[in-house]
Amino acid sequence: MGKDYYKTLGIPKGSNEEEIKKAYRRMALRFHPDKNKDANAEEKFKEIAEAYEVLSDPKKRVVYDQLGEEGLKTGGSSSSGAPGSSTYHYTFHGDPHATFASFFGGSNPFDMFFGEQDMDVDEDDPFAHFGRQFGFPGGLNNGFPGEGRRRRGVPSERLGAGRKHQDPPVVHELKVSLEEIFHGCTKRMKITRRRLNPDGRSMRTEDKILNIVIKKGWKEGTKITFPKEGDETPENIPADIAFVLKDKGHPHFKRDGSNIIFNCKISLKEALCGCTVSIPTLENRIISLPCHDIIKPGTVKRLRGEGLPFPKNPSQRGDLIVEFSVRFPDRIPPQSREIIRQHLPQS
Repeated sequence: MGKDYYKTLGIPKGSNEEEIKKAYRRMALRFHPDKNKDANAEEKFKEIAEAYEVLSDPKKRVVYDQLGEEGLKTGGSSSSGAPGSSTYHYTFHGDPHATFASFFGGSNPFDMFFGEQDMDVDEDDPFAHFGRQFGFPGGLNNGFPGEGRRRRGVPSERLGAGRKHQDPPVVHELKVSLEEIFHGCTKRMKITRRRLNPDGRSMRTEDKILNIVIKKGWKEGTKITFPKEGDETPENIPADIAFVLKDKGHPHFKRDGSNIIFNCKISLKEALCGCTVSIPTLENRIISLPCHDIIKPGTVKRLRGEGLPFPKNPSQRGDLIVEFSVRFPDRIPPQSREIIRQHLPQS
């Protein structure tokens, strides 16, 4: 018998999108290996991530509801004609920490719940409003976190004067290709940092892998922040680690927001007499573009919906803009020049 993803998340089969999110949030925080030291926590954490990946995706969920785990992963047929039921093959990517980071906006939300410092909100940071989206009226630093510590009897001096100072953010540039922005991806970045030992005075050096989830269509300059993942000393609060997206150069395209620009080189003959040009796409398809009119300097053609996904609505895409460059011949034979002189208009 295949896996029961609904049972894994502890929800009934008819649960809606919000109920699925709430269930994943509850179960993922409960079984995260950093907090749950049971021997089976890691495996349970992975099962929870896989269940959420399937049930939160409408297409996967339809196939799973009709064909079960085996039909979802190996393909099958359905008399009801489920979308993709005969050709869709799902394989879990195997990294529950990437799912966790994508959902919570960082690899370790526990620090954000119980951190000791006020955090400046960067409006350009896609994860800046993490606290608000889960019901804390003023974000993570108003309401629950501070009040919770007071109720648990944390000394007032730790909440006010005398608290540690947080180091400035450590910002790294993260280069991504247009293909990675088009499809979305997860980057694994290894960092080396200092951490306090239990005695609170001595320090150790440790490595950590940060899973950076790049979502479809994200713009250059998007910042992904991992709170308090920097060096820790007896005197400081660790700095945030931030990655800022930077576009890599591309052999064919330039980026203009969600549009991409392709420079198409044609001959003078093609510009004057017409031609059909082959335009590459980010999906490795070739589009044949007929050009019947004269191609003048500055002429552009627009292929709708062949650009990058919109960041806030990945199901829609920008355009592929074709700009033309006309190659002029180095010389024209005298007889051809005379023919051109006779037939071309004077102005």
